[in-house]
Formats: sequence, C-alpha cells, structure tokens
Amino acid sequence: MAIRFRHLSLQRRLLILVGLAAISIMEMAPARAGCSDNPGPGVNWTGCAKERRMLASDDFTGSIFVKAALGASDFGGSRLAGAKFGEAEVTRTRFEGADLSQADFTKAVGWRANFAKANLQKAIFQSADMSRSAFTQANLAGAQMSKSELNRSDFTQADLAGVDLSRAELARVTFTKAKVAGVNFSYSNLSRANLANLDLAGVDLTGSYLFLTQLSGANLAGAKGLTQAQLDIACGDSHTKLPAALTAPKAWPCPAEAD
Repeated sequence: MAIRFRHLSLQRRLLILVGLAAISIMEMAPARAGCSDNPGPGVNWTGCAKERRMLASDDFTGSIFVKAALGASDFGGSRLAGAKFGEAEVTRTRFEGADLSQADFTKAVGWRANFAKANLQKAIFQSADMSRSAFTQANLAGAQMSKSELNRSDFTQADLAGVDLSRAELARVTFTKAKVAGVNFSYSNLSRANLANLDLAGVDLTGSYLFLTQLSGANLAGAKGLTQAQLDIACGDSHTKLPAALTAPKAWPCPAEAD
C-alpha cells in the first residue's frame, strides 16, 4: 500500500494500522459455520446442533457437517456426495437410499444409524463408531473402514467389493449374501460374525480373530493369510471349503449353544 505515513497524523496512522490488522485476521480465519443457513449444496453446519431434523430428499452435495450433532435426523434419499461428517454425531440418523459417495465419516459416532440401500462408494469411515447400524443392500465398494467399530451391524446383501476393514471391530456382524471380493479383514475382530456361505476367495484374513466366526458353507480355498489356529476357534461344517494345507477341526460343526 503506497501510503506515506510521515504525512499522516498519529491518529490516522493508528486507524490505518488497526484496519490492516483486522483485514489480515479476517483473511486468515476459517469460514464460520452458518448454523441458521437453509439446507442446500455446500452448506456449512460445522459444530451445529441439528438433531431430529427432517432433511429427506434434500441436496447437500459437498456440505460440511464436521462435529455437528445430527442424531435422529432424517437424510433419507438426500444427495450428500462428498459431504464431510468428521467427528459428527449421527446416532439413529437415517441415511436410507442417500447418495453418500465419497462422503467422509472419519471418527464420526453413529450407533443404530440406517444406511440401508445407500450409495457409499469410496466413502470414508476410518476410526468411526457405527455399531449396531444397518448397511443392508448398501453399495460400499472401495470404502475405507479401517479401525472402525461396527459391532453387531448388518451388511446383508451389501456390496463390499474392495473395502478396507482392517483392524476393525466386527463382532457379531452379519454379512449374509454380501459381496466381499477383495475385502481386507486383516487384524480385525470377526468374533461370532456371520460369514456363512460366502465366497471368500481373495479376502485377506491375515491376523483376523475368528473366535466362533460362522464359516458354514463358506469358500475359504482362496482366502489370504488364513491359518490353522484361526480355523481351530472358528465354526464351520462339512461344506466349508478350505485351503489345501489346512484341515477342518474335529469340533466342527460347533455345538448349537456356542453359536
């Protein structure tokens, strides 16, 4: 700024300096959330309280919900592609049939959330807690779900092709009729999970905890990283297909009371 300060009074100099400082602060400060803004593409509700809101079939493409409280709200059928839900609270929130492709739920908490039939392709759930949630018939192809907590969740008929579920908590999770090609279960907790009748060829089970995991009728012949020690604590039957180097434990099938 071509201002010659020596020609200005002290008061004018101070006013100019204060103004320049204010402008600098405004330029460096992040955009504030518009909690009172109406729903729409790109809305920024960071940290806002939006519990029990009826937001079904709205367009929230690219919106920001970081650290927002969204419990028991309804986003069913909404467009949420690329939306950011990092550290948001979405317990009992409904996302059924919503487009959540590439949405980011990193460290979000959403017990009993409903993602049934949602498009979650390449979505991110790293370190999120979505226990007891419904992902039935959802498309999760290419999603990142490592270190997530999904205990007792339901992935019946979901498309999990290429999903990273490494080091995830998956106790008692149901995978009935799910597509699991290329899933990475390495070092995850699959205790009592239901993998019965699935084709697990190419699935990575390295270091997975398979205590009482249901493997009846499953095809494990092409599974990666599977060991005899893992099989010995799992539950299969005479229809379970195993790699050539492994054998079915004498305890199979597991007693009914152990299921």
